[in-house]
Amino acid sequence: MKKTNLRNLAAVMVATVGIACTATPTAQEDRYVLVIHGGAGTIQKSDMTPEREQAYRATLEEALRTGHKLLQQGSSSLDAVEATIHVLEDSPLFNAGKGAVFTHDGHNELDASIMDGHSGQAGAIAGVRTVRHPISAARAVMEKTEHVLLSGAGADRFAAENGLEIVEPSYFHTPERWQSLQEVLKQDSLKATGNDSKFGTVGCVALDQKGRLAAGTSTGGMTNKRYGRVGDSPIIGAGTYANESVGVSCTGWGEFYIRHVVAHDVAALMAYKGLGVAEATEAVIAKVDKAGGDGGIIALDREGRMSMSFNTAGMYRGAITSSGEVIVGIYQ
Repeated sequence: MKKTNLRNLAAVMVATVGIACTATPTAQEDRYVLVIHGGAGTIQKSDMTPEREQAYRATLEEALRTGHKLLQQGSSSLDAVEATIHVLEDSPLFNAGKGAVFTHDGHNELDASIMDGHSGQAGAIAGVRTVRHPISAARAVMEKTEHVLLSGAGADRFAAENGLEIVEPSYFHTPERWQSLQEVLKQDSLKATGNDSKFGTVGCVALDQKGRLAAGTSTGGMTNKRYGRVGDSPIIGAGTYANESVGVSCTGWGEFYIRHVVAHDVAALMAYKGLGVAEATEAVIAKVDKAGGDGGIIALDREGRMSMSFNTAGMYRGAITSSGEVIVGIYQ
C-alpha cells in the first residue's frame, strides 16, 4: 500500500480560504473511503518534537488502516467508524477515551455519537466516566434502545448492562491532561476553558462497498468544564451527521457548533443549494469563524469526495482511498 504525504498532493488537493483541504480521487474505483480527525487548534510545528509528531502521524495512520481493512473485507461503514475511533480512543494523544481531559472537579467525562446515513438512525452518550470506548456505547444506544441520547450515570449503567467494556475511572487519568487542568485552574476563571485545551476531539466518516455512509465523533470535552457541560460531539446535527449523501464529523468550540447546527448545515447546503462537499464545508467553517468560533470539519460524500476544513493553525487529520493510499496532515 502506498503512503502519500499531504505536501505531495498538489494535483488533487487544494488549499482554500478558511484553511480548507479538499481532495477528489482521480477515478471512481479509487475513491476516498475513510476520513478522520483528531482535533483542531493552535498546533504549531515549532511546538512539536519530531518524536511526538511521529507518534501522532503513526496513530492516525493506524486508525485509517484499521477502518480500511474492515471496509476492504466488506464490513459496514458503521463497523469501520467504530473500529477506527477505538484506535483514537485508546491513544493518550487525543482528547477522547484514554486521553480525555479533566473537568473542574477532576473527573473525566466522555461524550460520543454515531449516525448511520443509510437508515437515518443515530445514538449518543454524554458524561460517562467508566466506558472504555464511548463510541461503542453510542452505537449501543442507537441499536438497542428507542432513544438517541443517554447521559451521566444512567448511560454508564446502560453500557455495563449491555456488555460494553467498563473500566475504573482512573484508567482515563493521564499526567499530561492532569497538568493541563492545573494550569487552567491557576487562571481561576470559567473563561479559562476558552483556550486550546478544549481541542482534541476525534471523529471518522466512512463509505462502505454498498455506498452507505456513517459518521462518528468522540471526545473528553473541555478542560475545566463545570456543571455537567455538554458540547457538540454527542449532539446529532451539531457535531455528527450522516445521510445517504454525506457524512460529517466536527471538532472545535462546541458551543458554536451547536448554535449553528454545523454538521447538518453541511448536508443542508449540499441538498438545498447543490454545493459540493468542499464548497459546503468551507462555507460552514467560514460561518463559524465569522461568529467567533474555531475548529474544523471533515466530510465525505457518497462519490468518495472528501473535505477537511478548519480555521485554526492545524488539525490532526487523515484519509485513505479504497486502494489504500494514505494522506496524513497536522499543520496548515
